[in-house]
Amino acid sequence: MKKTLMAGALLAALVSFGAQADDTSSNPTTNGNPANNGGWTGSGEFGFASSYGNSRSENINAKLGLNQENDLWKNNFFLNGLRSKGEVQVQDQQGNTVDRLTTTANRYDTGASVGYKLDPRSYIVTALRYEHDDFGANLWQGIVSVGYGYIALKTDRTELSFEVGPGYKRYRPADVDQSVTQPDGTTATVRVRQDSISEAVGRGLVNYKYRLTDNTALEDTLLIEAGSDNKYYQNDIGLSVSMTRKVALKLGYQVRYNSDVQPGTQSTDSLVTTNLLYNF
Repeated sequence: MKKTLMAGALLAALVSFGAQADDTSSNPTTNGNPANNGGWTGSGEFGFASSYGNSRSENINAKLGLNQENDLWKNNFFLNGLRSKGEVQVQDQQGNTVDRLTTTANRYDTGASVGYKLDPRSYIVTALRYEHDDFGANLWQGIVSVGYGYIALKTDRTELSFEVGPGYKRYRPADVDQSVTQPDGTTATVRVRQDSISEAVGRGLVNYKYRLTDNTALEDTLLIEAGSDNKYYQNDIGLSVSMTRKVALKLGYQVRYNSDVQPGTQSTDSLVTTNLLYNF
């Protein structure tokens, strides 16, 4: 609840700041003319937070995105990383409970899509994505797909596009703890490696962008990768407020769902980020 209230307060502050700056700053999306470089634009994000005192924690996340759109192509590339450490209670060799700073999240994912335009609104798209997560339901997962994309709406302030098509997914579920009986009759817990799984999936992508003011932009992206054995959904929503033509402050909220999880692992997790964003 506290995290939700803090995120809401920061969201309101960002909107207020963007509205006040609207009359004094120019549109950050006009950083040069994309037509001069083949329609390529890009952005990078970075966020870091740490706390010390009664408890300790460290969190770092980074994102890189490249996009190209011209008369023939609608292409995208991304690379994201997340690493967190938190103070948890563990037992030492003497059986005493102690606090120790340990890694609680370690994840990266990368992907790309290449879209060839059939006309100004429709295009054929080939997409691939790979993710590695030391603490997720799947240790790694990769998917490649071919589909159809359609730009349903595109104005100076609003853009809405859809992608849908079949794909092939291969993933390895996270290792599980299993109790085994030792020769002396005692039991011990060991990590058991899981076999990789392959299946056909359906991939869907919905991307919505809306510029509230000249300095404030909202973007929401929904990704669906659904098969008969495993279903994966991810939604990313972000609000950015420009401070200069190239630098902005961005508040992001991500929700991830995996239908097939191991015991002790939740199906849904979420992430709130406050990052410094640089457009290039």
